[in-house]
Amino acid sequence: MTTDFSKKIEILGDFYTQFRDNEKMKEFIEFNDVGLPLAYLTAEGLCEITEDGKKYVAETWDLFLGIIGIKDTGFEHITEIWAAGEDTP
Repeated sequence: MTTDFSKKIEILGDFYTQFRDNEKMKEFIEFNDVGLPLAYLTAEGLCEITEDGKKYVAETWDLFLGIIGIKDTGFEHITEIWAAGEDTP
């Protein structure tokens, strides 16, 4: 089981709002300067994501799990990721 795309949007949007000014995550946030804001805007209902946009979000999701050091097992909320992770901000 992997995380539903709508949950990826929600979790990345939550991450972006909570950590966009976090110095420890600065490099990750700068590198994902399209995927993270796009996830946030989509989660907030401020835009509709295109197929190209979905690719950015999917790449950002994979990188996000990579920096945390976990595999996608089907997450519902960002707190589950922090609980499972090796390296949390």
